[in-house]
Amino acid sequence: MRAGRFDRQIVVDRPDIDGREAILKIHSRKITLGPSADLRKVAARTPGMAGADLANIVKKAALLAARRQGNQVEMFDIEEAIDRVMLGLEKKNSVMSVAEKERVAYHEAGHALVALSVEHADPVHRVSIIPRSVGALGHTLQLQTEERFLMTRTELRDQLTVMLGGRAAEELTFHGEISTGASNDLERASELARQMVTRFGMSERLGNLTYGKPLAGRFLQSPFTAEERNYSERTAELIDEEVHRLMDESYDMSRSILLRRHAPARTHRARIDPKRDA
Repeated sequence: MRAGRFDRQIVVDRPDIDGREAILKIHSRKITLGPSADLRKVAARTPGMAGADLANIVKKAALLAARRQGNQVEMFDIEEAIDRVMLGLEKKNSVMSVAEKERVAYHEAGHALVALSVEHADPVHRVSIIPRSVGALGHTLQLQTEERFLMTRTELRDQLTVMLGGRAAEELTFHGEISTGASNDLERASELARQMVTRFGMSERLGNLTYGKPLAGRFLQSPFTAEERNYSERTAELIDEEVHRLMDESYDMSRSILLRRHAPARTHRARIDPKRDA
């Protein structure tokens, strides 16, 4: 890597929204797109995807159109292809009890209501309670309105609040009887809160410092990457306390939003259900 040897590094990064749109145009040249197919919207829905991912989406969309004997690839074909790539196949014949479906519906509604209520959340595009083959029992899809490379502390806090909206909805609706459905939300929210504390310097108690040093190289990043611990036991305790504080404050915000938004619905339900009043 020294000068005069292999001293130049060329990073081929993942494409931005303009690059994704250009890649989609290349791969869709040999198929007939319907009037509803908007490649700009598809590019906006696929942040982080590389060229091979986008080519796979176009191929799957064409197959879906052929299976329904369509002459053109419509936007709903492309959206279903994206869902299959990101979430897996629909499991419409999955045997779920009515109680489980109701719980999943309230969980996803919690995400959606919180996302619609906080200032910096991406717009809600679709909510579904159809199980997918990757294990998701439902999902709330949000679409970015613009390509972003930086996020503020307030935006990250709102993101945490949305992630915890599903668990908060379950707790409020089922009188504290929570389920395992929020495991992935809790995992992602915990990781984000820890990153805010240890990587982004967003904790007033710990200051503008980073804690821990990844041992993997630049191109070997992995969720299982080991980390060199360069802080004391006391600092580790403070990190845990700050992560807990962020999670608790975001969860309380989710609960307060849902209590405020859910009050009219509870009144309406009581009015139309005489057995409940009895």
